[in-house]
Amino acid sequence: MAGRDLRALFSTNDRTLTTAEAFTNRQAQWELVASALAEHLRHVSDPGFDVEDLERPRNNVIVFHGVGGIGKTTLSRKLEAALAGADQRPAQWGEPAWSGEHILPVRIDLSRSAGTSFEDLVLTIRAALAELGRPLAAFDIALRRYWEQHHPGESLEEYLSRGGLAARFGKAMPQQMQSALSDVAQALLLPGTVGSAVGALTGSLVKALRERRQTVRALAGCARLEDLLEAEPDLDALSFYPHLLAWELAQLPAEKKVAPVVLLDTFEDVGDRTHRDLERLIQRVVWLMPNVFFIVTGRSRLQWADPGLQGQLDYTGPAAWPGLASPAGSVPAARATRPAGYGRQVLVGDFSPEDCDDHLARRLTRDGRPLIGADIRQVITARSHGLPLYLDLAVMRFLELRRTNHTPHPADFDHDFPALIARTLSDLTPDERHVLRSVALFDSFDLNLATAAAGFQHEAPALRLIERPFVRENPFGIWPYHLHGLIRSTIRGADDHADDRWSPRDWQQAAHRALAALGTQWQAHTGRDRILLVGCLRQGLALARDFRLDLGWLADASWAYIGDSVWEPLAPPSEPSGSIELDTAADALVETLSALFRRQHEHRTRTIERLTAVIDSGRLPAELRDVAVYYRAKAHRDLGHTQASQHGMRQVADAGGRLAPPARRGLAHLSRLAGDFPTALAIADTLGWAGRHHRVRGDVLWVQGDMERAAAAYTAARTEAEEHGIVGERATSQAQHALVIAFTDPVRATDELELTEHLLAGLSLRTTTFTAKIAALVRDAGSTTAQIDDRGRLLRTEIHTNGIVAASALLELALAFHHAVRAEQGEVSAVIGRLRELVQGSDCAYYCDIAHFMADLPLPAVSTARWIDGEGPTRARWRALVAARRTQNLHGA
Repeated sequence: MAGRDLRALFSTNDRTLTTAEAFTNRQAQWELVASALAEHLRHVSDPGFDVEDLERPRNNVIVFHGVGGIGKTTLSRKLEAALAGADQRPAQWGEPAWSGEHILPVRIDLSRSAGTSFEDLVLTIRAALAELGRPLAAFDIALRRYWEQHHPGESLEEYLSRGGLAARFGKAMPQQMQSALSDVAQALLLPGTVGSAVGALTGSLVKALRERRQTVRALAGCARLEDLLEAEPDLDALSFYPHLLAWELAQLPAEKKVAPVVLLDTFEDVGDRTHRDLERLIQRVVWLMPNVFFIVTGRSRLQWADPGLQGQLDYTGPAAWPGLASPAGSVPAARATRPAGYGRQVLVGDFSPEDCDDHLARRLTRDGRPLIGADIRQVITARSHGLPLYLDLAVMRFLELRRTNHTPHPADFDHDFPALIARTLSDLTPDERHVLRSVALFDSFDLNLATAAAGFQHEAPALRLIERPFVRENPFGIWPYHLHGLIRSTIRGADDHADDRWSPRDWQQAAHRALAALGTQWQAHTGRDRILLVGCLRQGLALARDFRLDLGWLADASWAYIGDSVWEPLAPPSEPSGSIELDTAADALVETLSALFRRQHEHRTRTIERLTAVIDSGRLPAELRDVAVYYRAKAHRDLGHTQASQHGMRQVADAGGRLAPPARRGLAHLSRLAGDFPTALAIADTLGWAGRHHRVRGDVLWVQGDMERAAAAYTAARTEAEEHGIVGERATSQAQHALVIAFTDPVRATDELELTEHLLAGLSLRTTTFTAKIAALVRDAGSTTAQIDDRGRLLRTEIHTNGIVAASALLELALAFHHAVRAEQGEVSAVIGRLRELVQGSDCAYYCDIAHFMADLPLPAVSTARWIDGEGPTRARWRALVAARRTQNLHGA
């Protein structure tokens, strides 16, 4: 249902414009209400239900809570209308199971602007029940006594009219109350005007109840009426009178039965969590009216089931309110990310993108068509994070732009609204506000980070803050809590007009504290926790970049990240080349690590461009500059740029820093790629574990056709990687091991490839992944059914996209092996032609020699390679591998 949007209507002179206060479907919430209400009705209709049982647990309340502006009040109004009549209920909501019952919805606005007192709340419920057309004597007499005491000289009729209750519910309530007093006076044979003798009447009634007179037998069934009439008629007593109202409802004949549903909206304005006086009175009403169903909407979950509130409220703990308690060990519903909370605590979730678009399309229309174009709606939807208040503010901005003769464009709505800050901060304590701004610096956080970033020594403000609905929880994350996306971006980006707003210096100091807190968590962890490392780096690098902070612990953490060779993403993809400003060391480090990750998915030329920009900026400290130089040299090597790669590797090796051993390994690889195998093998013997000596030996030995020794070297390399906990190196060594086994033992190779796949899971190692895929082709070489050529074509395209020449050459060598096994000399010659074009007589030129060896073809010229034990033995070993595979295929091995 949609009514007129008066704010929008009075924001424009365009009378052709149709405004609507659009209600976007909340079917999930309706289904929860319908289910809970059906359960409630079954409970109260059970013969064993006793409205005067004050010890039985209560399950007559459901709570919808969420951030300010999420649409709770709109939901409350819609539920009221839907409960009042089927004609007000959206068709998609369906027919509820209790459609035959007489449901009486009573909505009460508890907001400060409404000025609803506790007296008003009680009177509203009684006024709504006036539609029953009969007195509710037990309650009416007690209320009249209270009224005479606290409002002397003020008629109830005038009060109801002045407060709008008479207009809302009619004027029958005072007459019904007067009738109740007259009936009791008559039963007690009291003389005089009842209205002037309420005190005498209640005294006589109490005496009659005590004496069990037959004349008041109808009221004698209410066991606690006598006590309530004898109690001092103050506000505290008034909060117990709803028990009498519940008792009267239970006495109604079947044809008069009604199921009241009280909707308490804006519950956050009942009071803060330090002063719960009004909340205690309202909770008493809910407890004492178990035959009435309550729907509470507010910003925070009700804490009534928390045992720690004992003494602040009358009825507390999970035994009293089982529906409001979270199961032990579960995520509290106030922080759940799904719309249905645990039990009766339900988080009102954000709109879906589809709902946002639908909402915006229907808010402003002309001739039945949306006034806000699809392109603008798309931008608003993306910025809103599904928060309805943002959508409403964007609509008003749209009208404001039109009012100033500006045609709205999508760019006009890449905009923050300070009103969101005011709405979010309105019911927070000063300490909670301070923590909120502090945690806005984090993507996610825990209590320690929140407290440290705020600069507090105590966790209490952070503990209170995480109960708020704009704090969400992911129990499986490194840090469990995170702010609602729009709330976070607005607090970080919008102009803050709050009295306690932060200055730039305040933000800078909080960023220092936040970065230090992250570093403390990472440094305090004694074991190797890769997930924590990456999480700390992601958040720490962003803080250092955004607030121009010194690197500090980020330098050591970056070395730990690089050392594992896993390459998880640490930052969003950078802008196109040339548009990145590298003004600080943090900028340069973010760009370096981002380039190292993206090289697994981009062409190596792009990697070289990005790393060159970092090196030329001069922003990185000397040791970290070696990182950019070393990995640029690796990218040059992958592209076959031998001289550029050798220059970079030599520069890093000569510097003697942390990357000197890998750089010396790089020089060994360059010697191997150039075909200088004795030199490469000699360097390998000097590298040690830091230079990955076993893997370098394996890389030299397998191209000699010496698969047995190569396999042993790779096994040793994998074992060392496991001992040092370097998962990337372990996966790379295993992939190479699978490759050499694939040449000799296809059956065993299947197991080795399965292990390779397992070790690669969760890693981003493009070259190693290509090696594993090529090993699978080698395993299937010679087969007539494995579609080797088709797989090879697909893999060739994939490798070309990444620009890794060595992988391209290895793929062609695998195809040469396949065709040599099948004695397809023409196909082998074609492969040799492609190889020659790839290597162009330089890096990996010996692959052409190996292809000739496989097919037993003469070399067209003297080989430039320096084989370990000469060309003849190497040719013989490769030829033997081909012959062995033919025999294996012939026998179905």
